[in-house]
Amino acid sequence: MKKTNFRWVILAVIFTTYLINYADRSNIGVALPFIKDEFHMTNTEMGGIASMFFLGYAISQIPAGFILSKLGIRGTVSLSIIAFSLFTFLMGHVQNAGQLVLTRLGLGLGEGPTPVGLTSTINNWFPAKEKATAVGVYIASTLVAPIIVPSIVVWIALNYGWRNIFIFFAIPGFFMAVIWYLVIRTSPRDHGHVNQAEVDYIESGSDAGEEKKETFKSFGLLDKIIRLKHVEPVTSKAKVFTNWNIIGNTLGYFFMVSVVYGIMTWIPSYLVDAKGYTFTKMGFMAAAPFIGGLIGSLLGGYISDKVLGKRRKPTMLFTALFTFFMMFVMMNLPNSDTAMGMALFATGFCLNLGWPAFTAYPMGITDKQTYPIAIAVVNSGGNLGGAFSPFFVGLLLDWWGSYDYVFAFFGIISVLGFLLFLSIDEPIADSKAQA
Repeated sequence: MKKTNFRWVILAVIFTTYLINYADRSNIGVALPFIKDEFHMTNTEMGGIASMFFLGYAISQIPAGFILSKLGIRGTVSLSIIAFSLFTFLMGHVQNAGQLVLTRLGLGLGEGPTPVGLTSTINNWFPAKEKATAVGVYIASTLVAPIIVPSIVVWIALNYGWRNIFIFFAIPGFFMAVIWYLVIRTSPRDHGHVNQAEVDYIESGSDAGEEKKETFKSFGLLDKIIRLKHVEPVTSKAKVFTNWNIIGNTLGYFFMVSVVYGIMTWIPSYLVDAKGYTFTKMGFMAAAPFIGGLIGSLLGGYISDKVLGKRRKPTMLFTALFTFFMMFVMMNLPNSDTAMGMALFATGFCLNLGWPAFTAYPMGITDKQTYPIAIAVVNSGGNLGGAFSPFFVGLLLDWWGSYDYVFAFFGIISVLGFLLFLSIDEPIADSKAQA
């Protein structure tokens, strides 16, 4: 029997859902220069507003993991999509900065269950040899959104006012909640469009009649650096919270998320305030790191799965180390649009080459019952970086007034992330619970 390939339809729905999710959270960075004028905010206050989303997002991750493990993905994620779309809509009706803070917090709480559900769906629907590739596509949606969002936001704000940004962006989510509920099932076994051959392929990683071969290929010195070894899978929910591999990944992710969301929040203001770009020109230039990131995430997932034999740490280490170098470049840029565009593109590429691995890594050391909790822990700890970074950057700007301090801060925490990723183990593929 020829297998169906409905898992790729599932991935397309995941991509679209997270594209909408990410558009709703990322529009604030481009909207802040417009909002600042009306509410007369300092940089610290602007950073605080951006950070409130990530505080709510981090708080909701671990409860979402437990809820999803008990109630399933289908209905929980649909309700999450409705919730974050509603709070996006409400942001267009705030009357002061305090109300904006509360709606941003609500947006974070509403969005929290979505990524846990999406990555758990990937974990359930894809064999081990396709997981990082699928995660790369999932992550790519987070880069497509910031590519298209800046120009749309600027156009809406200039023509219809900044409040209509959020009203416009809220609409797609309400439709997506319905589509998600109609199309998605927690397990491929429960879906009418999936035949037994595809189920067998997902569970075994090979087609019917095809001999499954797990040929180990040594990478010599690289394997020693990444601490490649047999790792006992985490099969207890309680052990998720004490396993150093998960904790180390979470802490490293905290630092790298701090860089990503710091850049997402502040690059538009950097281009306008420090470099003198017009709003229209800023809208185009602010997309550069995310174009680089889109290429990096897709390439990183493929490299991790196909080139490195499901090793996750090498691309994680690359991301942390080369982000440090790019922050040094950002501090020493010549006054050139071409140099700016190339540097932002390269920064986005370096930041995102390892991004699929951050999510795929826990898949290799957990089972299907503990993964939702593990990824919730990773997302929760990581996104506390999103809560911390935009606010701290605002403080740096109010204290020192120079973006060089901001890029230096991003460089330092990238090195800390690199050291943490070095400290965790790389599980040999055939030791993985889900391989």
